[in-house]
Amino acid sequence: MKKIMLIGKSGSGKTSLIQRLNNESLKYKKTQSLIYYKNFLDTPGEYLENRRFYNALLVSSFEYDIIIFVQSSIDKVSVFPPSFGNMFNKEIIGVITKIDLQGGNIDYANEVLKRAGCSLIFNISSVTDEGINELFGRIII
Repeated sequence: MKKIMLIGKSGSGKTSLIQRLNNESLKYKKTQSLIYYKNFLDTPGEYLENRRFYNALLVSSFEYDIIIFVQSSIDKVSVFPPSFGNMFNKEIIGVITKIDLQGGNIDYANEVLKRAGCSLIFNISSVTDEGINELFGRIII
């Protein structure tokens, strides 16, 4: 499997996605700092939400093969700047999470991720496992 870094707003589902991809049970845990797993890097949402932490994201990305931008379908706003992915010089994949929840707007999340620079976008639910196999199949190449 390739080494993957996840970036997204607080509460977007980054940690849950990593737990699901690692076949672990889902347990909510607020990410307070960079958390390194075998093949994943879980970043705090604050690193995306505050521009002063962009350097930490950039420096941390050097040893990773793929960057995944995570946008929840139920978020009404995005904190991804347009063309944000260009600063990484890596493959950028988008993941729309929480597609099983009512009130979500997948079309909006898709547009947000496209504008941020995602080359490929997956719709997933860490609870129902919808889309997980497709994403996993793409990142183990």
